[in-house]
Amino acid sequence: MKQTDLILVGGGLANTLIALRLADTQPQLNVLLLEQGPQLGGNHTWSFHGSDLEAAQRNWIKPLLQYNWENYSVRFPGLERTLPGSYHSITSEHLHATAAERLGKRIRTSTTVTNLQPDHVVLADGTRLEAQAVIDGRGPAPSPHLDVRFQKFVGRIVTLNEPHQLQSPIIMDATQDQEDGYRFFYTLPFDAHTLLIEDTRYSDTPGISASEYGDAIDRYAASQGWAINRVLREEDGVLPITLGGDISAFWDATPPVARSGLQAALFQPATGYSLPNALRLADELTQLNDWSAHSVYTLTRQASERLWNSTGFYRALNRMLFLAAEPQQRRQVLERFYGLNNQLIARFYAGNNTLADKLRILAGKPPVQINRAFNAVFRYAAGQQHN
Repeated sequence: MKQTDLILVGGGLANTLIALRLADTQPQLNVLLLEQGPQLGGNHTWSFHGSDLEAAQRNWIKPLLQYNWENYSVRFPGLERTLPGSYHSITSEHLHATAAERLGKRIRTSTTVTNLQPDHVVLADGTRLEAQAVIDGRGPAPSPHLDVRFQKFVGRIVTLNEPHQLQSPIIMDATQDQEDGYRFFYTLPFDAHTLLIEDTRYSDTPGISASEYGDAIDRYAASQGWAINRVLREEDGVLPITLGGDISAFWDATPPVARSGLQAALFQPATGYSLPNALRLADELTQLNDWSAHSVYTLTRQASERLWNSTGFYRALNRMLFLAAEPQQRRQVLERFYGLNNQLIARFYAGNNTLADKLRILAGKPPVQINRAFNAVFRYAAGQQHN
């Protein structure tokens, strides 16, 4: 038996959750977590709704949670609403500190992997590390087998001169000018004087201008009456929003290396939220007894394909948003959605809407042309082997 049981390449959220979960449930395993950067998680904030997880999962992840709120709000030109339901966030700094304390020498930062295979990796200095299995969690990679658009953002954690007066997050403020697709601002109140403010856009292209987005954040803060004292940290990201594709071809196109997180297409297709599925994969791995490369690969691939096969409805909604609606109409689509029942909205984020929910989302006159909506949902799907 090889000395190392599992090597996790990429110290983002998914692989860090796997390492922590296995340390709790299978402490006898020799697990090694490799991260190219100086700390796990990079510069990032992950959030989720409490209803996205089961009670046991919420209990397990509780020590990682840095911020918790009991409700959240959305704002549109014709709708402002506060919705019940807890909302939670983890920062990369807190993730790294917690994992470093619990995992110790199982973590290696500032370590670049140049070659990754099912049962070994090669580092930049030529060192070869062998294991029973390797999991690649280095984030999303372009694939000709997935039709994607993008949720892209730049966020700044800032301190203010005066208290901001927010009691809970504004997860979508779409009252501002629309640019580059559907555009909204996302704000998390960390304490009375500290906010995370993000400029987020559902766009057809992945490009980001950090300076442009940063200037937009400054203008948004001023529009809310917030005087920024200092920028503590800046983060950015480009998340895939899937319209369709062939998940089997997506996996077949590369060598049989196990994957996690966005690398495995394990995210809610309409929102890009990845934490719930990262935690589910970690839970599934705790039940594994055979740590061979083939066994780990099979488990991660099956988790990815199972999620894909159960979320076709959300990809259809993405097609309506990106293919049927003109960019200037996308805000109307979302404003209509956020006027629906709050339990339906919670199930939407969790990716488990009922048939009645789906009919209600599609009912009524949509703010897009009917023929374009039909073509986006049905004719597109007819041209896909797996939508």
